[in-house]
Amino acid sequence: MMKTLLTLALSFLSFHLLAQDSLTIRREFANKEYVNLYKENSDFSYTAPAGELGAPSKYVINGRLTTTYMLLGSYKSPIAFSIIPDFTVRVRNEASAGVRTPSYRLGFAAYARLNPDPDRYQYAELAFTHHSNGQDQSALNLDGTINTLTGNFNANYLTASYRFGHSSPVVENGSYYSFNQRVGFQWHKFFRYEPALDLGFGFTRVLYNFSWRKYDQIERNATNKAKVKTEKETWRLNTEVSYAVNKIPAKNFINVGKRLNAEVNFNYSFPFMNNVFLMAAVGYYGEDNYNIYFQDHYGYMRFGFSSGFLRNRRRHYDN
Repeated sequence: MMKTLLTLALSFLSFHLLAQDSLTIRREFANKEYVNLYKENSDFSYTAPAGELGAPSKYVINGRLTTTYMLLGSYKSPIAFSIIPDFTVRVRNEASAGVRTPSYRLGFAAYARLNPDPDRYQYAELAFTHHSNGQDQSALNLDGTINTLTGNFNANYLTASYRFGHSSPVVENGSYYSFNQRVGFQWHKFFRYEPALDLGFGFTRVLYNFSWRKYDQIERNATNKAKVKTEKETWRLNTEVSYAVNKIPAKNFINVGKRLNAEVNFNYSFPFMNNVFLMAAVGYYGEDNYNIYFQDHYGYMRFGFSSGFLRNRRRHYDN
């Protein structure tokens, strides 16, 4: 009897330890994969000759440079932290090809994994961002209008987001899709800001993003290497919408022309391209997000090149 009980106890202990090991391995795998998701879901950098077509000002070229530095992205932790520098410049179509007021953002983000399945992921994100333009003159002209030439712009804000998505099954040729969404809320007035923004800035915004991406298998038959399969992100369709919900002077809550910002951009990468897309975008600024130009509103198109953290894996034919 005692021998039977001892055998059952050892079997139960072994099963429990194996289950614990399996759970630990699953968590560690999820933590590592989620770090890749945090980076893949970050905004693209781009270079756009002629800039935003339709803007009140004419530009030679516009560019945005952003990345994500993962300060903490360990397989041991479901929590991660990053620094996100984000710089945008618009080179004006004038004799000096001036930039005037660059748009500098520096942010810190924290991520929390909410489930262990990277193929049907869910995570929370909280970011703090400082936004300024490097100018130090008064933000207002003597007549009370905004000084868009040399006026100071500074603002700080929090962005809370819930991100979720899933991947489709892989078909016979190795292709599949991913569907990625974000619901968020943005607050500016918790922190110091340029008082001139009280003239009509969207301090509080509701955010929604949707991204549809396609991945393909590209076979490479290098003569000096074993045959491998390379997984490549072929195209990405992004939709971004935000709506200001705070009180704005002389603008009621349904004044879409002032409160709505929206953009749809399509990014396509030819097989010979590496980590870069051809980009085409169409959008509307109810509030131009290029700092001191926040009173401008217009529709626009943008064409050029984009890049970011793209999914690109290599596997041997036997896998």
